[in-house]
Amino acid sequence: MGVLPAPPQLVIFDCDGVLVDSEPIANRILAAAINRLGYSISVAQTRTAMVGHSMVQVMEKISQMTGKPLQDDWRVDLQRETYAAFRRSLRAVPGVEQAITRIRDAGIKICVASSGSPGKMELTLGLTGLRSYFGGSLYSSTMVARGKPHPDLFLLAASRMGVLPGRAVVIEDSAPGAAGACAAGMRVLAYAGDEESETDRLRAEGAEIFADMAQLPGLLGI
Repeated sequence: MGVLPAPPQLVIFDCDGVLVDSEPIANRILAAAINRLGYSISVAQTRTAMVGHSMVQVMEKISQMTGKPLQDDWRVDLQRETYAAFRRSLRAVPGVEQAITRIRDAGIKICVASSGSPGKMELTLGLTGLRSYFGGSLYSSTMVARGKPHPDLFLLAASRMGVLPGRAVVIEDSAPGAAGACAAGMRVLAYAGDEESETDRLRAEGAEIFADMAQLPGLLGI
């Protein structure tokens, strides 16, 4: 039998795709919005190009792709449509609430570090019943100079939680997120719960892959 890893002092969760199953919804709406700009892109291509990045980064990428500057009203309209879809059908990632409970019961700190805005986290975690688990420990790329794939957000989260980076484990689902967490000196577990998960990219960034949230406590050594 293999030796279990020592449990971490802190588990840092990404939000979209790890805690809440928002990415299929958001990517479908984003792909349609980009197509309306006259640039043809599929939902799968949108996922590859955009997942894990902040909205500022996404808008910069779209402007480069389309050759068109995006105005604030474009972002506002996209957000309105996306949030309305979340309110209709957003769900928690299967098994994640049980995993969170096991982690907390083991005395391990938890927080969220997301490329999404604080308002988006409040909405999605609230809709799925997960908000109460995290208290004030929600950290957004809007709080740092550089978002994922840079390490800044993860280092901020660890510092605010009072834990050294090497004693933290990050749960991610995107290559930019995995890259940023590894750059921060943290172990990365990448949730690849659907057939569209880019496992090769995640492994290339140094992540360990798992496909079921029921596996997570064991991977953390608890």
